[in-house]
Amino acid sequence: MEIQEEIKNKLFKVIVVLLIILSVYFVVKIFSEIKKGSLLGQSDQPATISFTGHGEVNAVPDIASVYFTISKDAKTAKDAQASVAVVEKKALDFLKSKDIADKDIKTSNASVYPKYEYKQAVCPQPVSIGAPDGVVSPSYYCPSGKQVLTGYTASESITVKIRKVDDAGIVMQGLGEAGVSDLSGPNFTIDKEDALKAEARKLAIKDAKDKAKILAKDLNVSLVKITSFYENSNGYPMMYASAMEKAIDSRTPAPAELPKGENTISSDVTITYEIR
Repeated sequence: MEIQEEIKNKLFKVIVVLLIILSVYFVVKIFSEIKKGSLLGQSDQPATISFTGHGEVNAVPDIASVYFTISKDAKTAKDAQASVAVVEKKALDFLKSKDIADKDIKTSNASVYPKYEYKQAVCPQPVSIGAPDGVVSPSYYCPSGKQVLTGYTASESITVKIRKVDDAGIVMQGLGEAGVSDLSGPNFTIDKEDALKAEARKLAIKDAKDKAKILAKDLNVSLVKITSFYENSNGYPMMYASAMEKAIDSRTPAPAELPKGENTISSDVTITYEIR
């Protein structure tokens, strides 16, 4: 009996030791996972914070762009192209009379394509059996038809830059009178935007940095260094109603000067700082 009791005591002690070892192991494991997951505020990655900034610059446009298409139909491709050439010459002569340089007149598309019409012959009208003389059954279409070539369409699209923006209305009116098929614009832009974009970017960066300084002071943290930078810049033209309808209607002349307003060049940046 004493031997069995001694064995039980030894077995109990071994079990207790094993339980203690396992408990210590799991405590260390859990602490390690908590530390690894930064649940105690410790992490291998530096703490960061991001700020956005916006900057914009307004400028008066110095370029007006207009777009027009000349489209003509004819029985042959040659005749269709010849008709387009007649209108094109009138339009180009007018543009040159307004001191628009050749480099500012660009053909964006030219094409000639055939036109087809689906035709189906009318079948003979058989006399109904037993019907009185001269009475026929209603006419009907034969089951098969075919595509028949009816002519050709030639078209040419041209973009024009008008550097004397105040002449945009006069130019559109003259093009409409020259017989162009479709006329749209003007689209007011700025010829050299790079300098304005750079200025807008500087304002956006300053805006983001000013926000960073204020918030860092409020949070009682230090800005260590910039870890990343992102920019999204756009130019937003202030568009005005097109004078196309007036320009192509000789009864209602286009205005001598169209309001061009201002274009807004903007930049949005995001700056990320390491903080401590």
